[in-house]
Amino acid sequence: MAEMTYRDALKEGLREEMARDERVFIMGEDVGKNWGGAFKVTKGLAEEFGDARVRDTPISENAIAGAAVGAAITGLIPVAEIMFGDLITLAMDQVCNQAAKMRYMFGGQTSVPLVLRTVFGGGKNIASHHSQSLEAWFMHTPGIKIAVPAFASDVKGMIKTAIRDPDPVLFAEHKLVYDKKEEVPEGDYTIPFGEARIRREGTDVTVWGTFFMLHKALDVAQELQKEGISVEVIDPRTLVPLDKKTLIESVKKTGRLVLVTEETKTLATTAEVAAIVQEEAFDWLDAPIKRVNAPDTPVPFSPPLEDYFIPDEKRIAQAIREIV
Repeated sequence: MAEMTYRDALKEGLREEMARDERVFIMGEDVGKNWGGAFKVTKGLAEEFGDARVRDTPISENAIAGAAVGAAITGLIPVAEIMFGDLITLAMDQVCNQAAKMRYMFGGQTSVPLVLRTVFGGGKNIASHHSQSLEAWFMHTPGIKIAVPAFASDVKGMIKTAIRDPDPVLFAEHKLVYDKKEEVPEGDYTIPFGEARIRREGTDVTVWGTFFMLHKALDVAQELQKEGISVEVIDPRTLVPLDKKTLIESVKKTGRLVLVTEETKTLATTAEVAAIVQEEAFDWLDAPIKRVNAPDTPVPFSPPLEDYFIPDEKRIAQAIREIV
C-alpha cells in the first residue's frame, strides 16, 4: 500500500486504464497540457499519452456529452469530464435520453461504455451554479450507474470498474476530498459496484451518507463514542446499483437510522433510502428515521450562509442524540 491523496489515486487509476486499453481516452474542458483539469486530476496525462487521448474541448457540455456518446457507441471508451456537476444540466438530453436509453431502445444491439466524471457539493464559496449536489436526478434515470467514491482507498478501484463497465457511469466526486490521504493498494484492482463499505462498526445507530458528509459522520462518531453512543457509518460507494442488503442488516442490528447528504432535502437520495428501510425493515426500527440535508434553497455564495446551508457535525450529532 502507498499513502496518496484522493486526487493522485484517481489519476493513477486513469493512467493505468489508459495504458491497459488504447481505446480509453479523456475529454473535457482544460483537461490537457495547459491546465490538467479544474481540480488537477488529469495533470500530466496529456504529456504521457498525447493530445489525441487527452483532448481539450470547447466550453460546451452538450457537445462534450454528445461526442462522448458517439465515441462510445462506435468502439471507444471515453472518460468525459464535466467541470462542475451543475453543468450537466446543459447536457441532460445526451446523458438521460441518449446514453441511458440506447441499450434498451436498440434491443441490446449497442452499449454505451461511457464514464462521465464530474464534481458535486459546496464548501468552496462558488455559488449556486457550481455547488449543488444533484445525484438524485440521475438516480431517477434508469440506465445510468452512479458511483460516489468518497475516499482515496476506493476511488482508484472504482474508476477502473467504471471504465470497464459496458454501460454509462456517472462518476461523481466531491470538491473537498481531493486532498484527503489514505493508504491505496498498488497495482491493478477493481472494486465491484453495488457493495457498500462499513467505515465504522457500531451498535446504537446507523449513519448512511455520501461524499464529504461521510468524513463528518466519522468525526461525529468518534466524539459520540465518548458519550457512550456507538455509531455505525455506512458508505454506499454507489447509488446505482444500491447495496440494500448492507443497509438493512445494519438497521436490524442498531434499530436506528440517520441519513446525511449535502443535497437539498425534498426528494433527495435520503428520501429513497428512508423509503427502502420503511418498506423492508420497519419492524426493526426503534425510533423514527432522521434525515440531515441542506435546506430547500439555492446554494448561497456568502461564506457564512453557505456554512449554514451545508450540514455540519453539530446537526449530525443532534440528529443522532434525538433518537438514541
